[in-house]
Amino acid sequence: MSKSVALYTLGCKLNFAESSTIAQQLKQNGFERKDFQDGADLYVINTCSVTDHADRKCKKVVREALKYNPKAYIVVVGCYAQLKPQEIAEIPGVDLVLGAAEKFELISYLHSLEKEPRSRYYNRPIKETQDFVPGFSEGDRTRMFLKVQDGCDYFCSFCTIPLARGKSRSSNIEKTLTQVKKATKEGVKEVVLTGVNLGDFGVNHNEDFLGLIKELDKLDTIERYRISSIEPNLLTDKIIDFVASSNRFVPHFHIPLQSGSDELLTRMRRKYKSDLYRSRIERIKKLMPDCGIGVDVIVGFPGETDEHFLETYQFLNSLPVSYLHVFPYSERPNTTARKMKETVPLGIRGERTTQLRSLSDKKKRAFYESQINTVREVLFEEEIRDGKMMGYTDNYVRVIADYDPLWVNSRTPFRLEQIDKDFLMHGVFETLGITP
Repeated sequence: MSKSVALYTLGCKLNFAESSTIAQQLKQNGFERKDFQDGADLYVINTCSVTDHADRKCKKVVREALKYNPKAYIVVVGCYAQLKPQEIAEIPGVDLVLGAAEKFELISYLHSLEKEPRSRYYNRPIKETQDFVPGFSEGDRTRMFLKVQDGCDYFCSFCTIPLARGKSRSSNIEKTLTQVKKATKEGVKEVVLTGVNLGDFGVNHNEDFLGLIKELDKLDTIERYRISSIEPNLLTDKIIDFVASSNRFVPHFHIPLQSGSDELLTRMRRKYKSDLYRSRIERIKKLMPDCGIGVDVIVGFPGETDEHFLETYQFLNSLPVSYLHVFPYSERPNTTARKMKETVPLGIRGERTTQLRSLSDKKKRAFYESQINTVREVLFEEEIRDGKMMGYTDNYVRVIADYDPLWVNSRTPFRLEQIDKDFLMHGVFETLGITP
């Protein structure tokens, strides 16, 4: 009898790459992939625990799955499953919960797809999770998320990731190149490098991230590479210089900051101070003036005073960055920050979040306006909405254009002309003498 599976992924790009790995394993064992709403026999929910409300989100997805098939076998995996397996096992309808290592052994735990009277859960201690399991996202010929690193050794005071994913580990350069070559057979045009602490690649192989990107740059079968997120202390001058001179790595960085206050950076156990962060931004902009730069920032961390917040606001306002990802601090179990006093009230966290998101809009508009009347290379995606297609420039400006089958899943020069209220850039094709 044929079996079907639907997957739902919460959280980061790394989770999407891992969901694809699980889907590939299931396919090899006779499962047909279905859309979520099509009533699959098996549902696999890949969870996240970086922000709060993980339990609420998981419960909602489980309820939705059972709405489409009340007899569906429900499996929950991911970071939340590693940290709180018993809590998940108590969610009505959940049959199986698998931790960080076990999720890649799902087939061995599927004795049948019959609903079970009691949930089962398996998650060995995270210190025993030492193997690196590679993966890349599937189903999108335009862009692929490639997992090249997992885990983290940093233990920032607000973060549960080391508890959920274990120590830093990665594949080696040779095996990573093999993964990329597989992607080229699917017609992928852009590879996004992902990991928990991406710049730590190669730490257990006597290799490094710079060596990886140099070798990737030599592969002429991939047209663009994008670095998803990299810690400022690991974003070396050599990496910045190489990206600036590369023909394949695009001028776009996402660099977590978390706070512009050195005092709070110390309390957060971050491995840099604001002066190092500024130096990284200045070097990028000197070598790549049009580079898009994203920033992660946390507001409302324990002990964050009005003065600390103003320091962060002014620091960010002074930097030539392109957009912010703003997160109100949320208490996470088993973290050092959870034990800190001087808790910031939720209302103040919300106010500060609003202020920084307004600053992000200001920064994004200024960056987009700086690109008007320039010609940038855009990679248009396959998905068409209301006669429109979208894509990103190399420096991460979101573009919208009338559908043209000639340019779907192709790079093309595009003149940027006008920004709309949704931060979509309109313009015209510069196609003279260009072939897709």
